[in-house]
Amino acid sequence: MSFALSSDLRARLGAVIIEARRMAESGAAEALAALAVGEAKPFDYMSLSEKALRDRLRARGRQAGDRIAPSGSAQQTRHLAHEAAYEHWHRMLFARFLAENELLIHPRFRVAVSLDDCRELAREEGRDPWKLASQWAQAMLPGIFAEGDPVLDLSLPPETSQRLEELLESLPRPVFTAQDALGWTYQYWRSEEKDRVNSSGIKIGADELSAVTQLFTERYMVLFLLHNTVGAWSAGKVLADEPEFADSAPSEEALRRRIRLECGGGYDFAYLRFVRAKAETDEGDERTGRWRPAAGLFPDWPQAARDLRILDPCCGSGHFLAEAFELLVRLRMEEEGLAVSDAACAVLRDNLFGLEIDPRCTQIAAFNLALAAWRLAGGWIELPPLNIACCGTAPVGSEGSWVRLADELEGLAGLAQETDLFGPDPSLARGPLHEGMARFYRLFGQARELGSLIDPEAVGGDIMGAGYRDLEKLLNEAIKHERRAGGRNERVVAAAGMARAAEILTGRFTLVVTNVPFLARGKQDARLRKFAETHHGDAKGDIATVFVSRIFRWLGDHGTQALVTPQNWLFLTTYRKLRKRLLKERQWNLVARLGTGAFETISGEVVNVALVVLSAAKPALDWHMAGLDVSAPRGQRPIRADEKARLLRSGSDVIESVQADQLRNPDAVVLMRPVGDRLLFGRVAHGHAGLQSGDIPAFGRLFWEVRPDGKSWVFRQSTVKETTNYGGREHVLHWEGVSDVAERKVVSGARKGVRIQGGGDLES
Repeated sequence: MSFALSSDLRARLGAVIIEARRMAESGAAEALAALAVGEAKPFDYMSLSEKALRDRLRARGRQAGDRIAPSGSAQQTRHLAHEAAYEHWHRMLFARFLAENELLIHPRFRVAVSLDDCRELAREEGRDPWKLASQWAQAMLPGIFAEGDPVLDLSLPPETSQRLEELLESLPRPVFTAQDALGWTYQYWRSEEKDRVNSSGIKIGADELSAVTQLFTERYMVLFLLHNTVGAWSAGKVLADEPEFADSAPSEEALRRRIRLECGGGYDFAYLRFVRAKAETDEGDERTGRWRPAAGLFPDWPQAARDLRILDPCCGSGHFLAEAFELLVRLRMEEEGLAVSDAACAVLRDNLFGLEIDPRCTQIAAFNLALAAWRLAGGWIELPPLNIACCGTAPVGSEGSWVRLADELEGLAGLAQETDLFGPDPSLARGPLHEGMARFYRLFGQARELGSLIDPEAVGGDIMGAGYRDLEKLLNEAIKHERRAGGRNERVVAAAGMARAAEILTGRFTLVVTNVPFLARGKQDARLRKFAETHHGDAKGDIATVFVSRIFRWLGDHGTQALVTPQNWLFLTTYRKLRKRLLKERQWNLVARLGTGAFETISGEVVNVALVVLSAAKPALDWHMAGLDVSAPRGQRPIRADEKARLLRSGSDVIESVQADQLRNPDAVVLMRPVGDRLLFGRVAHGHAGLQSGDIPAFGRLFWEVRPDGKSWVFRQSTVKETTNYGGREHVLHWEGVSDVAERKVVSGARKGVRIQGGGDLES
């Protein structure tokens, strides 16, 4: 049975991965230098095969973001070295995951082999056991390690490979059988880069975005959102068939036991919350009527689980997708009577979709899903192609070169041509293909900054219409042709990836569930800020709220979004227009305030979050939204993540409120209990000033009016009427004796020089 990593195992995994990245990147840089990949031309002594590999690596580097110097053909290799380091280390890492879960399959005998078996076989063949295991893992995961990728043909220095093997072998087996280990591998891979970017203070753009915004989502958050959407939908159907039980159930726990899924080892909806309707005989706040899921019944969703389409547009390491997979497999087994292996394949084929800006995360998410499927099936089974795509690949070169690529593809794939006798183009197929490539170029031009914020509707026309299917066919045929020829055209590979991403970007989904990236407007680079202001003006304050706005495009008229978001957009004035729009036009199902301390690995006030479920439908005038608050009262120590999880399950009351009443709150602030007709404090009291000194006319001056001697006069910072540099720093305050007396009133345990200043008798 799978389990979560303990803190000590997580620390060991983190230390190994950080060291592995340093070693792998250093070794990759050395190997690239030996092949003159960054030089203007190859070394004279290089063989033809080495020169060919160099050319392929340079093309791979340009696609990854490396640029050619303006002065010549010398090329950066920073991005390429990182790609090579990642691919080599993770091929080894995934092999260990497979082996420890008895899923590493011998390619000829099709049986699972252990690491000891692999060592014995490698010794017989005179090969390195880790390279052999890695190659087997690569063959098992063709959608993860792309065939023909030149970075995997790059040979790392022997000492680098040896050190990576030692690091991998130093980890104990439980690391590789833990439920959440894969998610932590990526977090630690990017940890040093994240710290570097955060400490630098630079504006966040394409190169920094994924490192800064990736955050491992706590499992209780994932389950809470899935259980109060998919679980609520399932529970609603059960209770509709058993109205007597919906009337008489003694508790939420009894309801959860009744809707438990028994197939595939069972599945419990531990975080699903219920509320009771108000009966005719109820008085005051009493509620004894029929039970229903707190978030609603989602009546606009499809009736069958096979028709649910669930998207995680920021899928990271696949945490949401893997948990949704576990739930949906049981649902489809129960509804359709499928065997576990058939249900697993059906869910991967029909129900789950993922997008990710970072291609490395895309790999981990795909592997996470594959591993979940094989674990549940009890062994290796052949899986369908996974609906996970990288949406962060941008086209390299000019638009014209991409349009001409359609001609190259046509000849390479042997697409049948029909001559146009009345036009200048010799092929009727080329017009739509040219337009399709041009649209791809325009659509993904800013992919490295925007990722799944890319909106195909913005480029005009139908990206999936005329010519697209032929273009998709051409790309797939071209890749097959080049594999047979032993080559790899990076533009073709990139275009094929864009085609897969475009298909998901233009889709419609029942549920979009994710932990959105948190990045305030002040930290974004100019391109991100401009995009947000142009396309999502009332949500521009944070990338998180831009996602809240953009996701409704995927939902059509009937879908739902369930998100981990910052809490501040529910009350800050910056988002007033966004709140008003959504409260008027969209149905709010549930808001759970988590506050600080929600993430086990993040302390203090760094991340203040809420779990929010919103539906695309327009709310009825009497629609009741549900709320939970598991945040600590102001001034008190944050509630720990494990305690928040307990409170969300059963320890915190669900508070219902009429959604329309939220619009009557000041600035449409979203509250657990709306103001309604209650008298606001602001109507009977006036706050004319904040914290200030006493008699300013008598004891305040401007610094140029006196000569501050450090005893009678102290500097005082005030506010300003309008934004200006150094404003509010011109004041001094006459405070006799403050220096001598206050120096003695140092707070116990405080930093040197910190002192208490304020009213009262300083001499006492």
